[in-house]
Amino acid sequence: MPHVCIIGAGPTGLTAAVELLRRGATVTLIEKRAASSNFSRAVGISRASMEILAPSGVSDALKAEAIRLDGVIFHSDSRPLARLSIPEGDRGQVWALAQDRTEHHLTEAFHRLGGTMHMDRPCTGLSQDAKSVKVATPNGPIEADFAIAADGVRSTVRNTLGLEYHGHDLPGEWSIADVNARDWPDPAMLHGYMLSGGNVAVVVPMEKARFRVIASLPDALKALPVHMDVTKVHRAGRFTISIRQTEDYRAGRVLLAGDAAHCHSPVGGRGMNLGIADAAEAAQRIVENDLDEYGESRHLVGKHVIEQSEKRRRMLQATSPLTRSAVETVLRMAGAFEPLGRRLVRGLVAD
Repeated sequence: MPHVCIIGAGPTGLTAAVELLRRGATVTLIEKRAASSNFSRAVGISRASMEILAPSGVSDALKAEAIRLDGVIFHSDSRPLARLSIPEGDRGQVWALAQDRTEHHLTEAFHRLGGTMHMDRPCTGLSQDAKSVKVATPNGPIEADFAIAADGVRSTVRNTLGLEYHGHDLPGEWSIADVNARDWPDPAMLHGYMLSGGNVAVVVPMEKARFRVIASLPDALKALPVHMDVTKVHRAGRFTISIRQTEDYRAGRVLLAGDAAHCHSPVGGRGMNLGIADAAEAAQRIVENDLDEYGESRHLVGKHVIEQSEKRRRMLQATSPLTRSAVETVLRMAGAFEPLGRRLVRGLVAD
């Protein structure tokens, strides 16, 4: 069985490691951070990701802690427009959990399968020939049969290989706040607010009384058009959105996965789930010695997700009164007609 060096111990790298180990491969997992972080970027876990993580037992652990979203409530400013349910077992089913907890359960499975993680060990370079890959680190090189680069949007591996990361940054700053709040209505629903000027705000449950607020304005909490009784702010910050994808997900014996290969807006919560799918396919193809189609396969999926994410973001951020009126009409119809509502939710998180 092959020996694989995985660069990056986020959800993508950990998924690749777990999937390789349970198939009998040898894994060396390196991470530039000195310790695990409680910084949580992603929240939503899709049904497809749960299916990928089921054989390793990670899905059961995640479901025991995560909140299963009952659905989505769309608002025009503070006024509810549509309530769209997500029935249990539906293809659009989503669970919400802070990313650091998702990483915790993946790490537990990784250790249970006999893996060893090397923290504070960044990749500083990479070379390869027809038979092996050599990953340079401050502690000495790691030689393996293959490598999986899961080292994020600023990927050292991608840059070392000279692979372009085509795309652009969206104008303006977005903001985020992870908070505890009392008496938030419908705490198992995702709340989406279409605001004036094409702005949006979203509230996603993370735990029983903990929520993530995201907005296309500089202050996520101030952007909310309704009152939220916040009792604790875990963190708050600002960020810009990049829409990028590399053309080459594979260079010889090196495969790119997750944010090292693509990034897009948080609309639909597809980023982490796309990385998990990349990782699972990379692991399977390495074990089965079937690498030829990996790059094309994952590029097509990534391109589709980016296009759909941008289509939904532009729809929700419409500034034209006519377009916004049309969007609100569609949402009201979806709320009144359950099959249409299910289709809309699946379009956001699954298709």
